[in-house]
Amino acid sequence: MYESGNNKPFDVVEVFKYLGTTLTNKNSVQEEIKNRLKARNACCYSVQNLLSFSLLSKNLKMCRTIILPVVLYGCETWSLILREECRLRVFENRVLRRVFGPMRDEVTGERRKLHNEELNDLYSSPSTVRLIKSRRMRWVGHVARMEEGRGVYRVLVGKPEGKR
Repeated sequence: MYESGNNKPFDVVEVFKYLGTTLTNKNSVQEEIKNRLKARNACCYSVQNLLSFSLLSKNLKMCRTIILPVVLYGCETWSLILREECRLRVFENRVLRRVFGPMRDEVTGERRKLHNEELNDLYSSPSTVRLIKSRRMRWVGHVARMEEGRGVYRVLVGKPEGKR
């Protein structure tokens, strides 16, 4: 238990949700990415009929305006590891396969799932991981222009004192 500024105690917890973002005491983004992908699944489920509707120009506008913001909420503060980048790529390919649907094989004439390279050729926008990295760089630019007294700026440019 810790005391706040007005002498009211508050508990120490391992995980809590603040402004729609899951925060952990280990500063791990794995739980947050897992929750973002769950929210993406709920979003896709709610618009699944529209995703396969052929008159909506391959539904890429819907992916960019509805599904992608659900996943990318708060991504400016994520520190991604390779495993999380792979999870995000799998998410993106799954949505794109749903949007573009199966492809007819020219040789056999059977319908098959699109390969990752084919999805990349059909989808001209940057990948989710690239979007996250560009948003992080944009956020660092905002923080670098902040006043020196702001807490976020001090975290960015500050140097820890003492020994490790």
